[in-house]
Amino acid sequence: MKKISSASILLAMSVFSSTIFADVELNSKEQVEGNWKLQYTKSSLTTQQIIKREDTWLMKDGNITISNIPHEGKHYDQPALIYSIENGKLKVPYLGRGGGDFFSLIAIDDKNMTLKGKFGEYYYFDKVAP
Repeated sequence: MKKISSASILLAMSVFSSTIFADVELNSKEQVEGNWKLQYTKSSLTTQQIIKREDTWLMKDGNITISNIPHEGKHYDQPALIYSIENGKLKVPYLGRGGGDFFSLIAIDDKNMTLKGKFGEYYYFDKVAP
């Protein structure tokens, strides 16, 4: 009897935990349009370690421009690229080659946005004035 109760509890926890962190349905580019300051990233939802970032992602008219990207003690800007929505995920193409990074929309409101990368990393943004 004890095994059945434990199994039931674990099953219930797995069902509820998966719904808590469900993705927001992404149907159009307009849902993510705006000027977004990337505050920090985390390698997983549960890790306490954050990596502070300084990038700004401007998504406007189907284009994404990522600026102030830190690299080896300096910063650079990426030219505008055409982003898309594929299978409910944000696709940001790689510069100068095929393919791209895919992001799930985890949360969004008037001031904040959270994306999840294809390897499980989380990106936390604040909306900034244009």
